[in-house]
Amino acid sequence: MRDSRETFVNHAFVTGFPIKHSRSPLIHRYWLKSFGLPGSYRALEISPDAFADFMNTLRDGTSDFCGGNVTIPHKERAFALCDRPDALSRELGAANTVWVEDGLIHATNTDGYGFTSNLDERAAGWDRCDTAVILGAGGASRAVIQAVRDRGVKTIHVVNRTVARAQELADRFGPSVQAQAMEALPELMKDAGLFINTTSLGMDGTPVPTIDFTTMAENAVVTDIVYVPLKTPLLAQAQLQGLRIVDGLGMLLHQAAPGFEKWFGRKPVVDETLRQIIIDDMDRHA
Repeated sequence: MRDSRETFVNHAFVTGFPIKHSRSPLIHRYWLKSFGLPGSYRALEISPDAFADFMNTLRDGTSDFCGGNVTIPHKERAFALCDRPDALSRELGAANTVWVEDGLIHATNTDGYGFTSNLDERAAGWDRCDTAVILGAGGASRAVIQAVRDRGVKTIHVVNRTVARAQELADRFGPSVQAQAMEALPELMKDAGLFINTTSLGMDGTPVPTIDFTTMAENAVVTDIVYVPLKTPLLAQAQLQGLRIVDGLGMLLHQAAPGFEKWFGRKPVVDETLRQIIIDDMDRHA
């Protein structure tokens, strides 16, 4: 346990390929400044061919980093190359957060934590529902399915154009998860308490299907893990139909917090100032 009276100069990173789009440095540098800590957080563009060598520099201490974030396309490799993955990352087969202790690389996945923390903040009580509908069966859906299941939602319908991919997730995450075809979506929406888009639909102006959200349960919540644009076309549809909506920006912010605490020894707060910093950056790069 770290002594709160001590000052540690730690350095952390985010790596991906490419990485210039990442807003993680803005988040972690804001927290470093808020706490008055002397550490740093850098974005590193590392190719897939060089990733294993980079992980070795963490393990053998030849880098200055105590840990960091891992994003596309390195999450599965990070899990495979770490020494001590936790239960969350083992079930997912992917890690987004790593840290070094006693020469061993530990790993977890905080995407699910970020997802549920965002809903807890913006739509308290969302987890009292019995049924959730998740659109999409790609890599981004895994942590969401895991997190919703672990919060006790009894039935989780994973809807995908390729049902076989949805079935793979049902097999991975257990009997509460059911694979469904897109054609079943209108029926599945009836009395569902939560709808989650994990696809890229609506990103960068791509077309989205028209969905009837009005058949969902009273006080149902519609959310999207996409946060550019902040109000996606699916969220706009749901809001016009009178549903509570939660944008995906909070997932990005909250998933960063556990890593910061691991690397820098302080528990950060996701506040409105940080949220506005990211929104302003999104506007500048729109």
